[in-house]
Amino acid sequence: MRVSFVIPHRENLPMLQAAVSSLKSLARPEGWSFEVILVDNASADGARQWAEANDCRVLPLERNWGFGAAVNRGIDSSSGNFIVVMNDDVEFDADWLERTQQALQEDPQAWFACGKTLSYADRSRIDGAGDAVCRGGASWRVGHGRPDGAAFDVPRSVFFPSATATLFRRDFFNRVGRFDETFFAYLEDVELGLRAALAGLSGVYVPEARAYHHGSRTGGIWSAAMVRWITGHQIVLLAKFFPAGLLLRFGWNIFVSQLLWAGLAMRRRQTIAWARGMLLGARLAAKTGRNRETLHRSSEQLPGILTDSEAEIERFQQQTGFDAFWTWYFRLTGRLPQGRK
Repeated sequence: MRVSFVIPHRENLPMLQAAVSSLKSLARPEGWSFEVILVDNASADGARQWAEANDCRVLPLERNWGFGAAVNRGIDSSSGNFIVVMNDDVEFDADWLERTQQALQEDPQAWFACGKTLSYADRSRIDGAGDAVCRGGASWRVGHGRPDGAAFDVPRSVFFPSATATLFRRDFFNRVGRFDETFFAYLEDVELGLRAALAGLSGVYVPEARAYHHGSRTGGIWSAAMVRWITGHQIVLLAKFFPAGLLLRFGWNIFVSQLLWAGLAMRRRQTIAWARGMLLGARLAAKTGRNRETLHRSSEQLPGILTDSEAEIERFQQQTGFDAFWTWYFRLTGRLPQGRK
């Protein structure tokens, strides 16, 4: 067996060096070989030369194509039976690959495996324990910023593979397709997860497989770029996956989630970035178009998928404490959280 590690990179050599060093320390399942593919988005930090000198295969891009496009080029050039998509600012425990590989071996119906990702700066806190999406189209990186605890130690089936660090069977991409390159940064893995869910391809969350993420380098925490991209890409998700009937059925949920997101952006003094994101979303949605086959499957399957995913958000919020966004989302959509008034 062979595993290909695909790393998109843009201007941060020290973190990339730590990430690749972490890969070299991974225990290899018996009979497995590795390849590391660096897809460089036109960096000027010396990453290409360093990577080539450290046994990485480098795919240089002539300009910054964004996360999804870079990953796609890495996947297309890879030779592994399994593919790890990862950020360039992630480091792994030595047994991460063994544990995710074992989970796929034990569950032949699982198409990918993601582990518990902790904050690099504070390893007692969750960076992400899988993703989930509500009926209003807003997503949550499960547990982000919460203290690690028992709620995040339970294996479970998941539909949304985190692009931070996930082990995929190669055939996953043959069945679902590549990342949608419309998504320059943020929510590209949610879009991929929606397609996986509609195709019935689930994965597993493996809490024993631990990784550590620096995070928020692409646009910065609550930067104008982050707010613009997330705002716009939420609109694209709605346009791409929600047929007219579902937009009407979940219209109030969509309105509430978008209103709350706008409120968060304004509170962070990013009103202009939010407005630009809405314009970006409208432009990208018109460019992307609406695939009839996708909308047909969405009409039949997406309500159940989103309802189950929203219930997962509510369950984790109940177990670990509600934040303001989800408190108001559940209040305003008629699902008042237990114990909240």
